[in-house]
Amino acid sequence: MGNGETRVRGLAARAGGWSARHRWAAVGIWVLFVVLAMGLGSAAGRVDVKDSDQLKGETHTAAKIIEDAGIEEPASETVLIQSKDGSLKATDAEFRSAVTAVVEAVEGTGKVTDVTSPYDTRTISKDGRSALVQFDMRGDSDTAGERVEPVLNAVEDVQKDHGSLRIEEIGGASMMKTFDDAFGDDFQKAEYSAVPVALGILLIAFGALVAALLPVLLAVTAIMATMGLMGIVSHVMPMSDTANSVMLLVGLAVGVDYCLFYLRREREERQAGRDAQTALRVAAATSGRAIIVSGVTVCVAMAGMLFTGLAEFEAMGLASLMVVAVAMVGSVTVLPALLSLLGERVEKGKIPFLHPESRLRRNKGAANRESRFWTAVLKGVLARPLISVVVAAGALLAIAAPALGMKTQNLTLDQEFGDSLPIVQTYNRLNEAFPGGSDPAEVVVKADDINAPEVKSALADFRDRAVSSGASRGPVEIKLHDEQNIAFVYVPLVGGSDLDKAGASLDKLRDDVRPATLGKVDGLEAPITGQVAGSKDFNDQLAGAVVPVFAFVVVFAFGLMLLSFRSLTIAITSIVLNLLSVGAAYGILVAVFQHGWGASLVGAEGVGAIITWLPLFLFVILFGLSMDYHVFVVSRIREARLRGRTTKDAIQHGVVTTAGVVTSAAVIMVAVFAIFGTLSMQSMKQMGVGLAAAVLIDATIIRGVLLPAVMALLGERNWYFPKWLHRLPDMTHDEAPEAVTHGPAHDDKGERVPV
Repeated sequence: MGNGETRVRGLAARAGGWSARHRWAAVGIWVLFVVLAMGLGSAAGRVDVKDSDQLKGETHTAAKIIEDAGIEEPASETVLIQSKDGSLKATDAEFRSAVTAVVEAVEGTGKVTDVTSPYDTRTISKDGRSALVQFDMRGDSDTAGERVEPVLNAVEDVQKDHGSLRIEEIGGASMMKTFDDAFGDDFQKAEYSAVPVALGILLIAFGALVAALLPVLLAVTAIMATMGLMGIVSHVMPMSDTANSVMLLVGLAVGVDYCLFYLRREREERQAGRDAQTALRVAAATSGRAIIVSGVTVCVAMAGMLFTGLAEFEAMGLASLMVVAVAMVGSVTVLPALLSLLGERVEKGKIPFLHPESRLRRNKGAANRESRFWTAVLKGVLARPLISVVVAAGALLAIAAPALGMKTQNLTLDQEFGDSLPIVQTYNRLNEAFPGGSDPAEVVVKADDINAPEVKSALADFRDRAVSSGASRGPVEIKLHDEQNIAFVYVPLVGGSDLDKAGASLDKLRDDVRPATLGKVDGLEAPITGQVAGSKDFNDQLAGAVVPVFAFVVVFAFGLMLLSFRSLTIAITSIVLNLLSVGAAYGILVAVFQHGWGASLVGAEGVGAIITWLPLFLFVILFGLSMDYHVFVVSRIREARLRGRTTKDAIQHGVVTTAGVVTSAAVIMVAVFAIFGTLSMQSMKQMGVGLAAAVLIDATIIRGVLLPAVMALLGERNWYFPKWLHRLPDMTHDEAPEAVTHGPAHDDKGERVPV
């Protein structure tokens, strides 16, 4: 491994050098970019994913038929009237009186239409002790939650007059309002608290206010610019609120990380006695390069979501990719300009007693004082690398083992929120009295003439067979839209909130009942949609996307590692270690949320499953983010090796000198992700716990134990690069020593350093 030849400075070094020389221009261009992106994005407006584009399959077909017909499906509401002690039946006078009172009360609000009595629609339970009054909210279904309060109040007033009965409302509008009231501010609080948490940790890490503010400033401006870009791009690929939240999470994580890597290296070089210009140049050529390699790898991982074919995933992937790219560009352009402008003032706002290195900047040993713990750990790991590999890998495989029995499904209302909301109890009671009644399958029937005799006969046959086949216990409701020649058939599925049983009922409808009835009419379309159908179509499509996404991310990450480090061994170990980290995160998720081990600690009792989208989402996010640490640590190890250290010394040097920044970055990520683990929604808990656990494992066991132990075992084989691969592009040289005319400079330990 030669280290005296002249190296061509790379993109990061050139960008950092230009920015430092033209610092006001660099800052001005960045500010102009952020302002323009926000302005253009605001002017363009954001186009969100349509319901008809959310999924493929029958769910998509049904939504498309409804959209093309111009039919606005109203938000439907149901009032459950039920005997509390079972003594009253629907035939009793008091029960009938309550039904009449509910009908009159909701009609009197002027907010509803199409109110139906259970005595007309036969929505009375088998035991006769429960009945349903059904109606639709007037106006746009998307905003029905804002108008439902008077109706809820009217139903509550009827309840006060009938103490022996349980009178409760549930439906799309009432659930929307309940969730907004209970959790609407949850996400905002989590998003807003993430920035102060990150700033607090950075204050501890740097011990100076200005140095701590820089990473947050970069992350926030990158997020602001990306929000504007999302508005522009959404006219080509629609975005969503979920994509916005994910973008904020990822943007804060990588924005802070990249700036942290760069700033700590510049600080370290100044502490070693170099002047500000040299320190900045070294940081640009080393940490700057690591940021570009890491950023490109993360972008590739996020691009994997574009292969799912799911509009929501595609939006999340593109939004995450954009914010990573923006943060990466900002880190290697505006950051060196700011550091050049600030100079020694980056130490302003020192916090006494918090960080001794801020007072000992010129002490070459001060930079690594916080890494004494990792120095001790590394000493043991490198002394017994085989034992370290066996113990650490064995522990991670044991943690990952529960993932082999992972069960994924879209969470039902009671799984998502537990019993924390009264409406969840109403949902459970409704499903018990009317299995599937709260989330019926919806058959969207489109015909040339919906009133043709053969169509009417097929609809009647379908309604009868849906019940006689055992797929539904009824009542099956048909709503005609004569003008559009469309009919909606609502079929309560046997199985109710048990998605496995309800899924079997759905299959019976699709595979048996429909072909024998509606399928016999030429030119008739009858896709079946609804919550259960949407969940099944989503699962089917996601299952088909898993292999292409995994393959794309792994293959491209492998290629980037190969080109970035010119080592087949490093590329292979990078992929294996990242997969091990992801597997351990899966194992923790299954153990906590599916099996309930320690679930009470995070408020997750009784979930019993992992939400369908999370495994693939976690894989993509974690595979990308874990490369931050991996590239940063391995770059430092390779840099030390190029300078003439032995592989073992290079490993020790690389891990110990990066331990502080990796620890700080990991603590910030874990803290931010853990905030989402405190939310009431179980899906958000799962995401927060999964991400936080994976980052913690990655920054400790993987980077602190397994990586150095594996590299120590491999020795010089770490740098193995077959001759037949030498023709590949060389992307490795930014971190190597620059050529000098009077021989290489050395520090007090004899280490060759850039000059």
